[in-house]
Amino acid sequence: MTAVGVLHPGEMGTAVAAALRELGEPVLWASAGRSAATVERASAAGLEDVGDVPELHRRCEILFSICPPHAALEVAEATAGFSGIYVDANAISPGTARTIADVQPRFVDGGIVGPPPREPGTTRLYLSGGDAEHVAGLFSGTPLDARVLSAEPGAASALKAAYAGWTKGSAALLLAMHELARVEGVEDALLEEWRISIPELGDRLAAANRSSRRKGWRWIGEMEEIASSMDARGLPTGFHEAAAEMFRRASEEA
Repeated sequence: MTAVGVLHPGEMGTAVAAALRELGEPVLWASAGRSAATVERASAAGLEDVGDVPELHRRCEILFSICPPHAALEVAEATAGFSGIYVDANAISPGTARTIADVQPRFVDGGIVGPPPREPGTTRLYLSGGDAEHVAGLFSGTPLDARVLSAEPGAASALKAAYAGWTKGSAALLLAMHELARVEGVEDALLEEWRISIPELGDRLAAANRSSRRKGWRWIGEMEEIASSMDARGLPTGFHEAAAEMFRRASEEA
């Protein structure tokens, strides 16, 4: 039996851990310093509390980090010295993933596409790194579809960045154009034109507004990581720097 732990489980991390729990295997976590909401989530998912992070290190062979992207490197550095497989499944740039690989010798890069995995067919976990095949095997028979891309750290994060750069980036653009129309006094006319010529945009705008107010604070760092990914390859960064600002404004309005 492979001992698996999850660091600081939020909504996504708890759902990934719960997918493993469906196989009947224990999943460990450490409650020291965590909020009451995190403790409640972990308890509801049936995770086993080992107290603190050093004990988690001692007892686990695989550790998952699934946290807001701005905290990914800090979490990895705080667990330096862990000798097992460290899986970072955060929305980070390939460059950040490779930096974490320098901190964690047995590093597996991960990128999650889709909602928290509660039923099959909704969510993919893309993996890259020397131990990626082993990590993917953990999820056989679970609702989470784990797919290995390559043995090179950074590949999974690159795919996630390219995917989210469009899905969340286009949502931010939609919010920005709606705001332009509002401040120029042509909001109703724009919404009517969208209804006539691009009718699906009404629902997309409503969804973008809901999601950005609820989760925009998480997406700021993700857009900044995507901008970093673009810059590293000589591509324009302005799209996603602007997207980060739109999500920052949305989170302030929530």
